[in-house]
Amino acid sequence: MLKAVGIDLGGTFIKGALVNEHGTIEKKEEIPTQAENGPADILQRIEAMVHRLCGVENHPADVISGVGIGVPGFVDDETGIAVEVVNLGWRDVPVVEPLSTKLHVPVYMDNDANAAALGEAWVGAGRNHKSAVLVTLGTGVGGGIVIAGRVLRGAFAMAGEIGHLRMEHEGAHCNCGGIGCLETVSSATGVVRLAQVAIAAGKPTSLPSASLTAADVFQAREQGDEVAIEVVNKAMDTLARALSMVAVVVNPEVFVIGGGMAKAGTAITESLQQFFSTYALPRIAALTKIELATLGNDAGIVGAARLALFA
Repeated sequence: MLKAVGIDLGGTFIKGALVNEHGTIEKKEEIPTQAENGPADILQRIEAMVHRLCGVENHPADVISGVGIGVPGFVDDETGIAVEVVNLGWRDVPVVEPLSTKLHVPVYMDNDANAAALGEAWVGAGRNHKSAVLVTLGTGVGGGIVIAGRVLRGAFAMAGEIGHLRMEHEGAHCNCGGIGCLETVSSATGVVRLAQVAIAAGKPTSLPSASLTAADVFQAREQGDEVAIEVVNKAMDTLARALSMVAVVVNPEVFVIGGGMAKAGTAITESLQQFFSTYALPRIAALTKIELATLGNDAGIVGAARLALFA
């Protein structure tokens, strides 16, 4: 049976798993990223992780067909270079060549959102669909597009960066340098920002002014808090409008909603479906599904492994 190792490289943790050709995780582990030690140290510890997951000190090729890595930033999948990874402090870091040379197996790399999208499309909420778009709602808004089992990367590996669709002409500043990007409104960070603006304006609310989280806002919404209702509606309305734009370009069968904010469950999907129907073309609105992701934190490692299993 074919097997591969999937690596999900994050700003805080590195997650890895041994995954078989059916998408089943056979073994996994997690270690701190320790980004302050630099890329060489991280790559060395990824190499050691691969050996541990394979259960060998050398020759992982005896166990796996390759290694896939999801990286949280802009990558060049053709050269194997991580072009810009802000939360790791990386710029133009070679990843594929050093690891493949050390491990003596093929190594494949993609953006972490693309890897997660591939995982969900393969054995998650997008399973049995020919096309799927994953939307991750966390600190930012990530996206990945999978068509017929392949990630759509685009000419410069920038396809799917839906978090940087400009949704407001005079909105908040985004980390990308733009203004009014989708993720300034519809991410967990955006939801908190909108709530804090309302609190600062003196609007009556039960929301705390300190240590506020997006989960607090969704919980207050369920309890009928007017500010929370207004904030969540704006975030979901803006996201639905963005998805309606994506839908007329890509026309996926399903939008899969993942990321930390997706823990709000049907409060997200039901709001999205309602707003989506007001913006999307009628046929698209009627036929396009909006589902919650099912793989959770494993989506990235499963999708990364699939990069190597079916390259």
